[in-house]
Amino acid sequence: MNAVAPLVDDDHADLLAQIRAARVYEVAQVSALEPAPLLGERLGRPVLLKREDQQSVFSFKLRGAYNRMVQLDAAQRARGVVAASAGNHAQGVALAAAKLGIRAAIVMPVTAPQLKVDAVRRFGGAMVDVVLAGDSYSDAQAAAAQLQAERGAVFVHPFDDPAVIAGQGTVALEILLQHPGPLEAVFVPVGGGGLAAGVAACIKALRPAVRVIGVQAADSDAMARSLDAGERVVLDEVGLFADGTAVKQVGALTFALCRQHVDAMLRVDADAICAAIRDIYQDSRSVPEPSGALALAGLKQYAAAHGGGAGALVAIVSGANMNFDRLRFVAERAELGEQREAVFAVTIPEERGSFRRFCAALGRHAITEFNYRIGDARSAHIFVGVRIARRGEREALAAAFRAQAFELLDLTDDELAKLHLRHMIGGRSPLARDERLYRFEFPERPGALTDFLGRLHPDWNVSLFHYRNHGADHGRILVGLQVPAAELPLLRQFLAALGYPHVDESAHPAYRRLLRS
Repeated sequence: MNAVAPLVDDDHADLLAQIRAARVYEVAQVSALEPAPLLGERLGRPVLLKREDQQSVFSFKLRGAYNRMVQLDAAQRARGVVAASAGNHAQGVALAAAKLGIRAAIVMPVTAPQLKVDAVRRFGGAMVDVVLAGDSYSDAQAAAAQLQAERGAVFVHPFDDPAVIAGQGTVALEILLQHPGPLEAVFVPVGGGGLAAGVAACIKALRPAVRVIGVQAADSDAMARSLDAGERVVLDEVGLFADGTAVKQVGALTFALCRQHVDAMLRVDADAICAAIRDIYQDSRSVPEPSGALALAGLKQYAAAHGGGAGALVAIVSGANMNFDRLRFVAERAELGEQREAVFAVTIPEERGSFRRFCAALGRHAITEFNYRIGDARSAHIFVGVRIARRGEREALAAAFRAQAFELLDLTDDELAKLHLRHMIGGRSPLARDERLYRFEFPERPGALTDFLGRLHPDWNVSLFHYRNHGADHGRILVGLQVPAAELPLLRQFLAALGYPHVDESAHPAYRRLLRS
């Protein structure tokens, strides 16, 4: 890869000058800074959305990509460029290549949503070759490095490049011009750190009292961990729900700038992101991608902990390249993210009147899901979802169930229940002896599920299997394997060789109550 040029930033002046000189408006527009009145009223704070999802490639990424490529000299343009991206940066590079007449090879993982692959080809036209390689951004980056070496091309980095950072920093210039009034904090989604580095350096140079807060998915928090450690760390795995910010290691330059200028980092989970997607939709009738809603999820977390501030809160809506199939998952999890749904596993006695007592305990609450299965002659098991208005109602419901002497598990914050158990019914099986339960993730590509099944050990019977396509880059499955105790060391060896991220759920209380024989 090309070495990153040094960036002098003693008093912010050098980077600020680069941001002000960035040539982004040949392809980008000044995106709107819009109020979110419904959310603002709910939080009791003015909330503004910086609508980078309105750009022609539906994300901010074209700013940095174009600013980098427009500065190439004639010899560099003749050699062409190479880029690696899971989607949004690829679209920016493709648009810039077509605009500037530069040949580009863009490497994308085979797991990249078809929506984004098609968009790259559409924006780039005849100037762009799309190469699909590997299951992750890291695989694509390795393939791009090989292509660059073979062709002698220029690598256009998605975040760790001064020109890219300066291009992204123009977002902050616009925010400050659009809102000269009181401004408490700007929330920025963080993956590799290019947007956060540019935005933070610009704001701290011009309005240092304004807080700049980075937001990351809790399972892709490379920047937050690096800032905590004082050095760049490498994550073993990244969650891919917010795929646009799923980076295992942040850039050297972006880390240095964020360490200097970013005031704080927040982590949010998938449910909070889904709730933020819904908030944006309700206020703007637009649907951001998960990474595009990260900043607002962080803003909501901050507002809950810091009431009564003096200025507006701004969230950068960074992109809207949403895979349509993912909307089902978003809709399901948004209620949980906003704490508007409580999920319980309730065991009631098999006796006259117990079901009536269960319904009485529910009261007038709206039911979002109800699964019932007789357990044995003594008890029955119910999986129930209930719509609530506030967290206190969840605790009151739990107390009402316990007052009836029902056994209760609160599964509202339980990942196994939310991903799998709520979609399963059937109860216990006396045939499932020696069952071990595992939750797996594997790359979601054509044939991936068949490949996974083919790699399972032929001597162990599959006693339970649940798979549901969430429209994401990784498939999630729940597998029960019948493995005698004497063979557990062999099972552990097999799982290590398999190489897929997995969680042993054999001791999970809801599994043991609802499905374990």
